[in-house]
Amino acid sequence: MKISESKYQNSTADKAISCLRKSKQPLKIKELARIMNVNRTAYPKFRRTVKEIFKQGLIIKAGGNGYSAPKITDHIKHILEEFKVRINFPKLAIKECEKIDPFISKKEIRKRRNLTELTCFTIDPEDAKDFDDAVSIEKIENGGFLLGVHIADVDHYVNKNEHIDKQALSRGTSIYLPDRVIPMLPSKLSENLCSLKPDENRLALTVMIKIDAQGNITEYEIFESIIKSKARLSYESAEELIFSNNKHTEISSAIKTMYKLSRILDKKRLDRGYIDFDVPEVKISLDENGKVFDIQKKRRLSSHVLIEEFMLLANQCVAEYITKKKIPMIYRIHETPDDIKTKDFALLAKTLDYRFDQNKSEDPKYIQRFLHRTNGEKHHVLISHTLLTCMQKAIYSTKNVGHFGLALKCYTHFTSPIRRYPDLIIHRILKNKFKNRIDNLTEIAGIASEREQIAVKIERETIKLKQVEFMKNKVGDIFKGVISGVQPYGLFVELNDTLAEGLIHVSALKNDYYTFSEKQFALVGRRTKRRFHLGDPVRVQVVKIDVNKRLIDFILVQDKTGKRKNTY
Repeated sequence: MKISESKYQNSTADKAISCLRKSKQPLKIKELARIMNVNRTAYPKFRRTVKEIFKQGLIIKAGGNGYSAPKITDHIKHILEEFKVRINFPKLAIKECEKIDPFISKKEIRKRRNLTELTCFTIDPEDAKDFDDAVSIEKIENGGFLLGVHIADVDHYVNKNEHIDKQALSRGTSIYLPDRVIPMLPSKLSENLCSLKPDENRLALTVMIKIDAQGNITEYEIFESIIKSKARLSYESAEELIFSNNKHTEISSAIKTMYKLSRILDKKRLDRGYIDFDVPEVKISLDENGKVFDIQKKRRLSSHVLIEEFMLLANQCVAEYITKKKIPMIYRIHETPDDIKTKDFALLAKTLDYRFDQNKSEDPKYIQRFLHRTNGEKHHVLISHTLLTCMQKAIYSTKNVGHFGLALKCYTHFTSPIRRYPDLIIHRILKNKFKNRIDNLTEIAGIASEREQIAVKIERETIKLKQVEFMKNKVGDIFKGVISGVQPYGLFVELNDTLAEGLIHVSALKNDYYTFSEKQFALVGRRTKRRFHLGDPVRVQVVKIDVNKRLIDFILVQDKTGKRKNTY
């Protein structure tokens, strides 16, 4: 088959399957062609293509000569197919991976600084398999600290322009889903050779940072190393060690010192103007069959903050180091907020009796203080959510414009080369493998940004799927929530406990006719003038669940007077 024919077939298959899924009954080829606007000239080729994709099992025959899309049995796989994500690695990449020698030669060890006796360890989620980073710490003179951030040396095993490398670039990032991971690298690398497993010698790139008692960096050094992690901690077990007085080991002592440093760094970050929108996330618990048995809001632990602070610091040091050498690189940038959106936000804030100075919207400290001022107040959710939508997306770029959200002039990603391709590129730049130049850095930054945004969308859709599945047996149940979106056609409500989101259609709002007020971000009753604002607390009843479409329908729970009932 010619390449052009293959592309036509793939495109036609996607469109045909989409049409068949939307159709309530099987369609004959002529009916399908009419819906897809296939003209007479193109019809013979279209007919051949439909029969070919039927042979491949992408569509099935149902009801005489009609065709339909197969029933969805694996909804997450279906989401991955929607976004055209390749799950398995091609044979050439697998063969290349199989040839990698796991043995670390004496010559390689001599090239590196030997840190195998150093007390370092990893802190990751309980179910993690790929361990990019390990940390170590020592107390030094005048109340200072020597922080070690040790990152897996993926580049040692993945050579540029080889099949594994090309796959890693095309994927851009690992995708973390409730029941599986779509890795950027084959499991032999991501879960074994590159992963910083406990009691195993591993190759690393180390950033040793001297920090004074006030949290200022006084000196840092970046070098190739060999390490041996002394423990694999989860965030929960690390949290227990931080606040436990019973255990007195080398690791518990180290983690208490790390906690002390992380608090100093966290305060310094806030003083600098770091913006924390405090967006809640959920933890989805699955049984052995992949069914959801519990959904809870994730708790932000001190151990999370600790690792976050140390990774930020290492990324800062690396960005500064390469920038000072005037070597082209990939930055992690976050531009200032959108002017038009901040102007609209200022008008919204005014309707809520807040004064937002748009002229100061490019100052992260001002944004931070404004958010802090609304904390705990009635409209905090509305303010925080709407202000977040004014922000630009963080992306990768060869042009350094700083990172607005972190309030940093120079930033990059270095600490996760197992799961992020730009980090691997930064490792190669540090090793000077590009002899001070890379021709396609801009292209790599663009691909990485695009793949990251696709991964985020997939992760959101799979979480939404699991939330809908969890609610499947709860039709008729009543829940507390907040209005998370207001549209002319209805209100989106996010439930407090599971963060599952559903729609109250405007037609389900009784006793009045409601219209959308764009200026007030509200639905307003024409007769009663009752308003439903973004962020308002409500009680809702589940009336319909559609797992295939990942949708939940609610109705508003009202008291006997017909008013919405508020139990807050």
